[in-house]
Amino acid sequence: MRKSIENLAGRKYTGGRIIPNRTRRKYEIDRYPNEAIVGETKNVIRRVRGNNMKVAFKFADHANVSDKDSKKTTKVKIVRVTKNPANKDFERRGVISKGSILETELGLAKVVSRPGQDGIVNAVLIKQ
Repeated sequence: MRKSIENLAGRKYTGGRIIPNRTRRKYEIDRYPNEAIVGETKNVIRRVRGNNMKVAFKFADHANVSDKDSKKTTKVKIVRVTKNPANKDFERRGVISKGSILETELGLAKVVSRPGQDGIVNAVLIKQ
């Protein structure tokens, strides 16, 4: 069952039922989030509105890490997720999302892309 963005049927402030005057539309249906986790690379391809395809990561083991000083980008292996300010549970489970801090072979890197939506992990090297 998919989630719906719209809450058509709810309750009044008095506690009485609100009967919806229409059903949910196809464009109001939302999907459960695709959370990229550290592991052997696996993509998920799904059909989205307009008959387009969206490629997303289910598991990712490499990241494109940019170094601002040398102005070079290299493909580096991800060791683990050290911090995820979006959610404490994401940090515990090792979910890669935008803003999460990864431990890579080059050092710590901050994710600047959206792996669960874009299907790519881009990161910027953090200097200590």
